[in-house]
Amino acid sequence: MTSLNTNAIPARPSGFWLVAGRIWALWVIILFTVSMLIFMIPFLLFSYFLPDPKKTQRWHILARIWMGVFLPLAGTPLRVRGREKFVKGQSYIVLCNHNALIDVPASYPGIPGPNKTIAKIEMAKIPLFGLMYRTGSVLVDRKSEASRRESVTKMKEVLQMGLHMCLYPEGTRNKTDQPLKSFHDGAFRLCLMTGKPIIPSLLFNSRKIMPDGVAFYFRPCRMGMHFLDPVVPQPGETVESLKQRVFAIMHDYYLNPTEAI
Repeated sequence: MTSLNTNAIPARPSGFWLVAGRIWALWVIILFTVSMLIFMIPFLLFSYFLPDPKKTQRWHILARIWMGVFLPLAGTPLRVRGREKFVKGQSYIVLCNHNALIDVPASYPGIPGPNKTIAKIEMAKIPLFGLMYRTGSVLVDRKSEASRRESVTKMKEVLQMGLHMCLYPEGTRNKTDQPLKSFHDGAFRLCLMTGKPIIPSLLFNSRKIMPDGVAFYFRPCRMGMHFLDPVVPQPGETVESLKQRVFAIMHDYYLNPTEAI
């Protein structure tokens, strides 16, 4: 087992490494755009026009192939640990930490089974990419109370269809010097509403790849995604107690992972 200093904030790149990271970022943008256009063809042919859950099932297969090509060529291969935590036929609420933009394209295909994530509606308006984004997401307008209420109903429907729901309980990217930001209530309220187990997961090294506050920079580095044991809500448990229990599990593992990346 390799010790991981996951709590350390990477030093800001400068000089040669800053220039090299920006050149690599240009390559990553070109790679993402070209590969997206290629995978857009089978996506439109075999996924986009189908009803859910088949639509998301087909898209998840394509996304795994796409990211299986993109991530290694971008210099950020993903190593996943703990897939055996998922029981076939059971849908889960998967919770991920969130440090950088690379987290979403890595975590979506990393989850073993078709899933959707909660996402802001603005991203769905991007030409072409928005079609893929819309398929893998429950969209929400954060400025609209009605949209937020509707998103809860949609997430429950996702779980009832046998799909996983992937959520980032920190809400936004963690730009603090702490391992995790405090969690919002939504994921835990959804858990208590549906009785679906939570699978905590930790993403490693994305903060090194895309450090906060450094514009147009990308550093090649292996990523890790570790799934932990399912957390089942206990009788009489509250949103607050469940939230604190899961936070402690994820915080402790992030500081002391039991498996190497």
